[in-house]
Amino acid sequence: MGVAGLLLVGGRQLAGVIPAFAEAVRGLGVLGPVVFILGYALGTVALVPGALLTLAAGAVFGVTWGTIYVAAGATMGMAGAFLISRHLARDAASRRLAGRPGLAAIDEAIGREGLKIVFLLRLSPAFPFSVMNYALGLTRVRFRDYLLASVGILPGTVLYTYAGRVAGDLAMIAAGDAPVDATGNLVLLGVGFAATILVTVVLTRTARRALATSTGAHPA
Repeated sequence: MGVAGLLLVGGRQLAGVIPAFAEAVRGLGVLGPVVFILGYALGTVALVPGALLTLAAGAVFGVTWGTIYVAAGATMGMAGAFLISRHLARDAASRRLAGRPGLAAIDEAIGREGLKIVFLLRLSPAFPFSVMNYALGLTRVRFRDYLLASVGILPGTVLYTYAGRVAGDLAMIAAGDAPVDATGNLVLLGVGFAATILVTVVLTRTARRALATSTGAHPA
């Protein structure tokens, strides 16, 4: 089993400890955000599903701070994964691309329009976040463009932190621990969540069409 296989298996196993990690972070007070950001970064490198950690962030920190902490941790993690991939596997990838003109052309296009294409890739949920970090490290995209374009994760991040917040409030209501006005707050959260879903769907569809145009593929 190669390094990629080990990371994938390890990430799936680590996914099972996310609920315990979230509870531990909740009890750390002011240190909680720091531990969460570092844990998110390490989880990203280890290919732990980002959606699970983002849901946990929404439940523990709420939408606004959850989004901020996820963005910080994801940026650190995506930078680490990219650099690992580029410096450990790029040469081997280049040798393989040399014998495949079609793939080499795509790689060249990403190197030329990296900022735009990576941004569109980040907007589309069809491309797994953690795996994409390693895949992009094998392309010619510049590290600076890669990081700048990764702002495209924000719509999906807001959506998942919103979902985590709603799930957390529902759990509190079910347990009888919610404040008196929790139901009204939940209704407002539900309306906001629905609006966030709508905006995210529009953005991802637009990104899919634009990405297909940029790469010469047919939109799904």
